[in-house]
Amino acid sequence: MKPIYLDHMSTTPIDPRVRELMIAYLGGAESNTFGNANSPHYYGYEAKNAIELAREKVASLVHCDPLGIVWTSGATEANNLAIKGIANFYQRQGRHIITSTIEHKSVIECCQYLATQGFEISYLKPSSDGLIDPMQLEKLIRRDTILISLMHANNEIGTIQKIEKIGAIAQARGVLFHVDAAQSAGKIPLDLKKWPIDLMSFSAHKIYGPKGIGALYIRTNPRLHLVPLLHGGTQENSRRAGTLATHQIVGMGEAFSIAQRQMHEDGLRQQYLIEKLKNALNDIGNVSINGSTKHRLPHNLNLSFADLDHELLVGALKDLAISTTSACYASPSHVRTNQKSYVLKAIGLGDDLINNSLRISIGRFTTEAEMEQVIFHLKQTVASLRKNHEK
Repeated sequence: MKPIYLDHMSTTPIDPRVRELMIAYLGGAESNTFGNANSPHYYGYEAKNAIELAREKVASLVHCDPLGIVWTSGATEANNLAIKGIANFYQRQGRHIITSTIEHKSVIECCQYLATQGFEISYLKPSSDGLIDPMQLEKLIRRDTILISLMHANNEIGTIQKIEKIGAIAQARGVLFHVDAAQSAGKIPLDLKKWPIDLMSFSAHKIYGPKGIGALYIRTNPRLHLVPLLHGGTQENSRRAGTLATHQIVGMGEAFSIAQRQMHEDGLRQQYLIEKLKNALNDIGNVSINGSTKHRLPHNLNLSFADLDHELLVGALKDLAISTTSACYASPSHVRTNQKSYVLKAIGLGDDLINNSLRISIGRFTTEAEMEQVIFHLKQTVASLRKNHEK
């Protein structure tokens, strides 16, 4: 029997409707869609039309100009393109960048690389509930600050940052603002028409689409410039060279379209299932929730079991496919345990609680019956471990 999948913040299973549409664009010579979207003939036009429709679908979910959507291989590339691209283009105006200590590795390591190139990086520290104080951020802004890069929703503890307020501060001070929205797109509303955000990163596989495709929103009015990461072609208005993967892009577009139609319904159902689990924690006892209990994604819980041995806990939960850390820095396994979470450390947890933490994230296809099994398994496992510990 397969373990119950509770690791949707790592990746999501592809939605059958997405898979079906992608297959239609994986045709051979008998199909109309195998052409290179840059080719000036019928087959190229067919591929290009499919790509532009997908671009409109992505833009529709986040309420932005479709011309601002640039295809990438995923959110990691989008984050690199945003941060390095802006830094390299605007470095004559300044070489100071602000980010936080709880960002995704693709942001933190990108900033660490820029530090070796003469840029100065300031790291915001979150509060104990995982939230960034906008006033603290404002104090860090200097005359040479060119970019602020923060994630919308954290990939480990699920906390949601006040990006509207932060964006307003950045705009007022003339600083560009990049947001990593890989975890929030399709889970909570995003509105780039109203919010003062200059760049935003997206990923398909966090939202029931295929792996290997993502996008970066780049503000179009007034136009924003950046230095591309890849050279060798004029694709994406010379912002990202390379032949476009039509089937991947079509899949991402459909995943975003489905999310737009189902986001509210999915969120309510997942919140209901998470509340069932939270109520069960009262029976389990001696369990703490990491991160804000109010400002968080509806499908995530990050838990610490204070009195349980880490190795025994994760080993006993073999029937649950869960993580203890972000998959970006953990080894492959049904429970990933090899490195401590820098996110939990940043919000003030000690090694004992970090070691005994679990990240539980459910999804569109998680059933109530599965959640009841999860609760039963957790209760039984924890009770058994505590009983053995007392002996």
